[in-house]
Amino acid sequence: MSAPILQAVNVTKRYGKFTAVNNITLDIMPGTVHSVIGPNGAGKTTLFHTLTGTTPITEGSIRVEGEEVAHLPGYKRVQKGLARSFQVTSLFPNLSVRENLRLAAQGREPLAALNPWRRAEQIHAACELGDELVARLSLQNVALRPSAELSHGQQRRLEVGMAMAGQPKVIFLDEPTSGMGIDDIADMKRLIHSLREDYTVVLIEHNMDIVMDISDRITVMQLGQILAQGKPDEIRNDERVRRAYLGSMITGGRA
Repeated sequence: MSAPILQAVNVTKRYGKFTAVNNITLDIMPGTVHSVIGPNGAGKTTLFHTLTGTTPITEGSIRVEGEEVAHLPGYKRVQKGLARSFQVTSLFPNLSVRENLRLAAQGREPLAALNPWRRAEQIHAACELGDELVARLSLQNVALRPSAELSHGQQRRLEVGMAMAGQPKVIFLDEPTSGMGIDDIADMKRLIHSLREDYTVVLIEHNMDIVMDISDRITVMQLGQILAQGKPDEIRNDERVRRAYLGSMITGGRA
């Protein structure tokens, strides 16, 4: 059995007397989609912040392939293989889809990307990767359009593509389908499901249809703690989860 690619061990985050994340232990296995769900205020986003380096932890350990990263800043965790998309879309609005992806690919080596004397093949490789991602994201028809002109669903897919362009080991997705229409949700669902072929995905998502369909493992949080962990069927049938907040909605819809 393979070892976890990402581990959180007794991770705690306090803000003064308030404990937002309390003694969380997670094993994220490689090549899986691991979803983190729970009601508003459960601590999901704070947990993401601590794992990706946006927020320092108060106590605990975070390891990427066995290497301690808990006290590394976010940009150094990116170098260790962690990438993230946010709830609020963050793109270069005046640049085309293709240019957004090219810049993200060049950002794998920040010093080289900022060097005006960089070798031509570096730009060529970034452009090739950008073109590959345009196809994988199903954005061929809008590849030359400024990202500001894309639909909300297209922008969200592009943001995931920019995370992919860094060729990380683990991609964190924070509510990637928020605000989407039905067609866009279906496209994003297919994209996330396909990511496990090349990456490990840690997902915060409120759409239970998506969570139950594409997750290999689910962690349920409540009041900053883990309420339950397991495979989708185990979570679906867990009475603690039903009593806590899902109720009949665990069979579908949003919670």
